[in-house]
Amino acid sequence: MNSEFTIAVHSLVYLAYLPERMASSEMIADNVGTHSARVRKVMSGLRKSGFVDTREGAGGGYRLTIDPDVVTLGDVYRVMAQGSFIPSWCSGDPGMDCVVGSNMNQVMFGIFCTAEKQLEGYFSGITISDVLKQIHACGCD
Repeated sequence: MNSEFTIAVHSLVYLAYLPERMASSEMIADNVGTHSARVRKVMSGLRKSGFVDTREGAGGGYRLTIDPDVVTLGDVYRVMAQGSFIPSWCSGDPGMDCVVGSNMNQVMFGIFCTAEKQLEGYFSGITISDVLKQIHACGCD
């Protein structure tokens, strides 16, 4: 899992929370608790995927273009983090004489792929609005 996914979800929920559903990268960064350049990088990916649009100039920023009641964390995960659950390195060497060492990489890859599919399935049952509802339930409003 990568932090871009968390930043993306936070940003989308924040935009859904705002009455005008629009905010500058500085406003989003302040709410997320990270640098605005990092937010702009994540928002660029969301823009390319149609989750947000941008407006230039004074009063500009990022505007939510999706329905928060429909878009799920699974949708965001597929765009921002798919494949990040699988480690870039796994122990073992297919050329080894040992049955454990020669097969560990392949077996662990399969385990991680299955786990990622289950995670994605779980995320697909949670909408952006669901996250916002959970936040409201915290009594933080």
